[in-house]
Amino acid sequence: MADKIRCAHILVQKESLAKEILEKLNKGESFSKLAEQYSIDGSRRRGGDLGFFGRGMMVKEFETAAFALEKGQISGLVRTRFGYHIIKRLE
Repeated sequence: MADKIRCAHILVQKESLAKEILEKLNKGESFSKLAEQYSIDGSRRRGGDLGFFGRGMMVKEFETAAFALEKGQISGLVRTRFGYHIIKRLE
């Protein structure tokens, strides 16, 4: 099991918007471009890239979903106290 992983995410407040973005991703649209367009946090400037992180560095719901992904895989909707995330595991 990896000690650290690298992920990107798209964070929005509304579940309905998160579902729309997930549909766009499923149709092949660019994760990084959608992150730049929609995400509400600072990672949007990097296409959602959060860099490398280990266990205990993110909120539990996010961490559980992120560490369950395979490289290149995109999560479903992950709800945390910050809003709705769509996570992509990069490395």
